[in-house]
Amino acid sequence: MNTNGRPAGDDLAKRFETAFMPTYGVPPVALARGEGARVWDADGGEYLDLIGGIAVSSLGHAHPALVEAVSRQVAVLAHTSNLFINEPAVLLAERLIGLLGVPARVFLTNSGTEANEAALKMALKYGRSTGRTYVVAAENAFHGRTLGALSLTGKRAIRDQFGPFPTDVRFVPYGDADALRDAVTAECAAVFLEPTQGEAGVVPPPAGYFRAARRICDATGALLVADEIQSAIGRTGHWFAHQHEGILPDVLTLAKGLGGGMPIGACVGVGPAGTIFAKGDHGSTFGGNPVSAAAALAVLDTIDADGLLEHVQTVGAQLAGGIAAIGHPLLAGVRGRGLWLAIVLTADRAAQVQAAAQRAGFLVNAVQPGAVRLAPPLVITPGQAAAFVAALPAILDEAAE
Repeated sequence: MNTNGRPAGDDLAKRFETAFMPTYGVPPVALARGEGARVWDADGGEYLDLIGGIAVSSLGHAHPALVEAVSRQVAVLAHTSNLFINEPAVLLAERLIGLLGVPARVFLTNSGTEANEAALKMALKYGRSTGRTYVVAAENAFHGRTLGALSLTGKRAIRDQFGPFPTDVRFVPYGDADALRDAVTAECAAVFLEPTQGEAGVVPPPAGYFRAARRICDATGALLVADEIQSAIGRTGHWFAHQHEGILPDVLTLAKGLGGGMPIGACVGVGPAGTIFAKGDHGSTFGGNPVSAAAALAVLDTIDADGLLEHVQTVGAQLAGGIAAIGHPLLAGVRGRGLWLAIVLTADRAAQVQAAAQRAGFLVNAVQPGAVRLAPPLVITPGQAAAFVAALPAILDEAAE
């Protein structure tokens, strides 16, 4: 309670509504602290966090490795700009290249949309140097909300009011290799694809789709850009989701889970794509910030040292299998991979499921009217996953009423 006797969360919600632009409405919960995969609201209510800051909080909340790395770095050097070198940024770039296992170059950003902006600029420069005039993206794709990334986003509801866009982007149905083959010609500069479409409802493509995309780009000379903002850094049980199909993109974009809660992103150019940009072509004042880079290194070190890739596969299979085994008229099934899943509904009741789950002590995300997204911290325990599965039938009952 606050000094006026009202719940502290209600007071924060009123202040939020007054102080912020109405881009998010008013979120339903005011979070105050977290530990592992659990969070507490401003009034002391406890929840199991099954959305992880939209696939960001890889190590959960207040993880000792992240706290130590950020605290140590901020006490030594918090910022340098791009005018000077800082070692954590160099170490991080080297580490990402090592995880890919091939020669590459890295540009560090502050967010996913900035990583995709950098990738789009690379594609445009490559196109102009080779006579290529357009790019291809997928229907229902989400690549960000800045104007360049938004031009690649195949969701008319959020893009149409901000057009026309300066880039010629041609959209094809996601997962349709024949449509992609027809759209990509020798005049195409790049193909932008998510290994699984996140904001569309955690929608995976058919098996072999990314291998087909790789062959199509190889045949035409187009760059293959893998947007792994949500899917990378162990989320699907591999460091990068494209590794499930055994291919390499020409450009890889990262963010979200890379920093474990600190703002950071990366645009990685593989092989020759790593030298498309020349001096002065791009920049970022905060990109490569040493504190965020130190956080990212702590995330990568902890995932490796604690065997979290295997853990994600095990607990993800447990969670998906448990949900799939529930017989309920509102439940159509579950899709996704690792700890990146969608509960698929038989009716557009996702908002009601989210609200009922919150009341039951679980935070989930109504990503689409008929799909509820789960992207918990990679450290979620088998017991915590089992607790959600056990509670889900009653949550669905309440949401169906």
